[in-house]
Amino acid sequence: MLIAITRKVSPSIARCELTHFERQPINLKTAVAQHSQYEQALQFLGVEIIPLPAETDLPDSVFVEDTALVLDELAILTRPGAESRRPEVESISRVLSEYRELATIQAPGCLDGGDILQVGKMVYVGISTRSNTSAIQQLQTFLKPFGYQVKGIKVTGCLHLKSAVTQVASNTLLINPAWVDKMEFAGYQMIEVHPDELYGANAVQVGETLLYQPNYPETGQRLEAAGLKIKLVDASELAKAEGALTCCSLIFKE
Repeated sequence: MLIAITRKVSPSIARCELTHFERQPINLKTAVAQHSQYEQALQFLGVEIIPLPAETDLPDSVFVEDTALVLDELAILTRPGAESRRPEVESISRVLSEYRELATIQAPGCLDGGDILQVGKMVYVGISTRSNTSAIQQLQTFLKPFGYQVKGIKVTGCLHLKSAVTQVASNTLLINPAWVDKMEFAGYQMIEVHPDELYGANAVQVGETLLYQPNYPETGQRLEAAGLKIKLVDASELAKAEGALTCCSLIFKE
């Protein structure tokens, strides 16, 4: 059984943190509707949803992925790089404590879950404006007893590592080589995003199906040409807050 922790869209999402985007008006009603459709898509694929209520005073809190890394053996609570987002972790920790032993990234470490890409026993961590080497060193300490390897990856041009690369099949990555060095992932098959669809590297893998945005049709065709099954989910309004599909859930095995 797969479980996904989600959180309703904050009514203050228009005050979200932004790094690479210019601020645009966000239609709250549309964002809420898109998030609901996202949850429905996960449920359709057999995922059990744990929906948390909206946090009025935490504009970015719908992006729950940034608060934790959940592995089979334990969960690691992050220390988000944006100080305004650190209070988001508390409510997530209460839920995760029912399922996993918890460890916590400590200062001076900063870590957003969007910078973490786990592929089997490899844990890639983006070195970005939101995550630093101190956090990577702490992750290595936490995960070494369980046989994981942790590798820092330089990220440029985007907010998080998973803006640039995500896993789409057992040995296949979807990648934007403009934002991350392909050679860091030697040994994997790779599907490159269409050059006109820079933000098209973010997909959510659920079993044999990918949740993917309709905004990137050329890259979507490349995924389908590789034999991958896609379920389209529009998150274009949430994307104005510099979020993506993976950001909106914490998915783990019960």
